[in-house]
Amino acid sequence: MDIFFRPKFEKRFKKLSREIQKLVEERIKIFINDPFDSRLKTHKLHGKFEEYFSFSINNKYRIIFYYTENDKDVKFYSIGTHDIYE
Repeated sequence: MDIFFRPKFEKRFKKLSREIQKLVEERIKIFINDPFDSRLKTHKLHGKFEEYFSFSINNKYRIIFYYTENDKDVKFYSIGTHDIYE
């Protein structure tokens, strides 16, 4: 699986503290090995994000992602607190 980062994700990631960025990097390693690892709490979203999934970085931060057309690759759409769902 390859992961691609949307510009929106990259922009938000750069604004995070270095501590949270390190945690994100650790969670991405877990995600690469198993996107549905129970530690990530990965789940399908609903409503206007029904084509997307989300997983937890910690109790506050989430990553929204979706599978590309080939269902093998992933695009990370956004990262942040629950305000990213708005």
